Amino acid sequence: MTNVTVIGSQWGDEGKGKIVDWLSSRADTVVRFQGGHNAGHTLVIDGTEYKLSLLPSGIVRKGKMSVIGNGVVVDPNALLDEIDRVAKKGVEISPENLKLADNAHLILPVHQAVDKAFEAARGKSSIGTTGRGIGPTYEDKVARRGIRVCDLRDKDLLKEKVERLMVHHNALLKGLGAEEITPESVMEGLNKISDEILSFACPVWKILDEAKAKGQRILFEGAQGFMLDVDHGTYPFVTSSNTVSAQAATGSGVGPKTAGYVLGITKAYTTRVGSGPFPTELEDNTGQRLGERGHEFGTVTGRKRRCGWFDAVLVRQAIKTGGIDGIALTKLDVLDGFEEIKICTGYKLDGETLDYFPAGQAEQARVEPIYETIDGWSDTTYGARSWKDLPAAAIKYVRRVEELIEAPVALLSTSPERDDTILVHDPFQ
Repeated sequence: MTNVTVIGSQWGDEGKGKIVDWLSSRADTVVRFQGGHNAGHTLVIDGTEYKLSLLPSGIVRKGKMSVIGNGVVVDPNALLDEIDRVAKKGVEISPENLKLADNAHLILPVHQAVDKAFEAARGKSSIGTTGRGIGPTYEDKVARRGIRVCDLRDKDLLKEKVERLMVHHNALLKGLGAEEITPESVMEGLNKISDEILSFACPVWKILDEAKAKGQRILFEGAQGFMLDVDHGTYPFVTSSNTVSAQAATGSGVGPKTAGYVLGITKAYTTRVGSGPFPTELEDNTGQRLGERGHEFGTVTGRKRRCGWFDAVLVRQAIKTGGIDGIALTKLDVLDGFEEIKICTGYKLDGETLDYFPAGQAEQARVEPIYETIDGWSDTTYGARSWKDLPAAAIKYVRRVEELIEAPVALLSTSPERDDTILVHDPFQ
């Protein structure tokens, strides 16, 4: 038995919610370890749809421990709203089954104000932030002026920290021509929710160490995707945290060996939300068709996703850098009915051929995909639960993907329904 870490291998939106839910039914504890409420998972269980942003996917299953790790930046009001929304669908949530790291950093209204003000000031050079305060909160964390969950316990110290924080942020807001925010209003907001937030707070590293000692299965649930990693992604069009598997340890307070089997969730084509380079993007009827068939709209933002062919170069790079052992290939059914399908196998850049995605922003914008074309299939793969249910051409496509990315397909998803999944290799074994 081993633990499993789930990360996205593209630009997020790969269908992690369904796969994490499928795995969480077999885990004892589910942990979110990075990101904030800018990322979302959609789960469909017995016909009921759950949209989760901060809550780990295990929360919808009885008898599971859900943990929000120290690597997550937490908007306390968004968390309480999400708890209330999910509870109204019959899910029991209490300090018994939800644990919040007491050393996690808090997103405050001022972070959202600064986020939006900076994005507006960038104009046409915007980086596509959701405006939810994620980036400014991570900035404060690194600059050692952040407010943590545990700070809510000491009102005098909290007041001192908030006043110091607002000196910094109000100077920024004033310089950007935005309305300043008083420390008093920040304190008033925090005082209203501090008791409820603190009821979930604890040293989660200790909870996880105890789970590990008992031999329990732990599922680490990543948000977003590899190409949005602040170090390894399409910088600066990235998120403000590390999205690779190594962050599972840092962002939850466990050793690196605890991460276990790393499963990279990988869409059978490619999508991206917001600004930034996208080598295989299709701005034609084919791209439109992929978007419509795949219902490509963001869970949290509702923004339309850009669509393109599968990029094997990017995914292979994610596998090498992200420590991925195998992938879960999702949304194969969206490719049903295409006469031919293309896969990006390399790039052309200034007359040279590359087998990797360069780090430079200008180079990333200029690379041109090199495509391999394979036959499509007319029969449906929707709802398939075994290899024998798949068209031969679909199996050929999956096998070719494995060859190009140099990693096996451990799971194959053929619809949003939890049980429409072909298990090739059990990550927990």
